Amino acid sequence: MKIIFATHNLGKVKELKQILDVSDVEVLSADEFGVHEDVVEDGETLQENSEKKARFVFEKTKEWTVADDTGIFISALNGAPGVRSARWAKENGFDQGIMQYALLRMQGVPKNKRSAYFETAVVLISSTGEEQVFVGRVNGSIVTEPRGAVRPTLPYDTIFMPEGHTRTFGEMSDQEKNQLSHRGKAFEKLREFFASK
Repeated sequence: MKIIFATHNLGKVKELKQILDVSDVEVLSADEFGVHEDVVEDGETLQENSEKKARFVFEKTKEWTVADDTGIFISALNGAPGVRSARWAKENGFDQGIMQYALLRMQGVPKNKRSAYFETAVVLISSTGEEQVFVGRVNGSIVTEPRGAVRPTLPYDTIFMPEGHTRTFGEMSDQEKNQLSHRGKAFEKLREFFASK
């Protein structure tokens, strides 16, 4: 069985392959299947954006398709950046990086008011067009300065510390992060779905 991941991000494809690890499932990126266009992610929710991406690729391939969207929701910023996590800084005229903008906006916020959560919505479309949604969430807080390694396209990892831990996602190995993370939880539900088929 082939699953087309509606993304051009090879890091995400690698992560899904590691988590799924189901011998009869082959995960391919949209690019590998010849779909190179981008979808405008203008949904009001993570699920809406995931649905748009999955449906776009499904219409072109008619294969099993999966798409995800992730946001970080910071309490002290009234839930911002949320669904706009990837473009939030630029939308506000800040060109020095998303993570730097988040820290700038959080200046002066005391430690006990720095709660945040990451959420991922994964949409799966079967080859017959049926849709399933899997959601993963992890609570935590925003640290006061970046800690750990910066993962390409995952800038918030260095400032987000999951609840019950003393290290940021940036200070964890990929394997450690996958066991805890929002995306890991959503993909694990996806894995369980396939395991039960």
